[in-house]
Amino acid sequence: MTGTVILGFGPGGSGQRPGPPAGRLQPCPDSPNCVSSKSSDPRHRIAPIAYTGSGAEGKQKLVEVIRSLPRTRILSNEGPYLYVAFVSAVFRFADDVEFLVDEAQKVIHVRSASRVGYWDLGVNRRRVEAIRQMMATH
Repeated sequence: MTGTVILGFGPGGSGQRPGPPAGRLQPCPDSPNCVSSKSSDPRHRIAPIAYTGSGAEGKQKLVEVIRSLPRTRILSNEGPYLYVAFVSAVFRFADDVEFLVDEAQKVIHVRSASRVGYWDLGVNRRRVEAIRQMMATH
């Protein structure tokens, strides 16, 4: 899917168009329901996802991995940026996940955050680690 589809929300539930401001991911809030490879806070810090090949190839592989996961919707896929909504199976909670390809470093930066609530029981961290594993074996 290319282009942007907005459903009245964006990263952090702001209702604004998703997209990295000045080539950066949204910062994590103070709550423990967010992880980001751009965060310096150890509570939120997670490693970026490494890839091989060109940036376009790394992003295409990421898109294939995302599309293989249940209850996902790609909301924005523009240039090096990818914005995805993940919905939980039982309570239908939505999490916003942003990816930003850094071709110079051969990594994909990531931010994964719950749209509502305070604590996510580690769901966002586990999701990013699962995507990292799938990228390594895909």
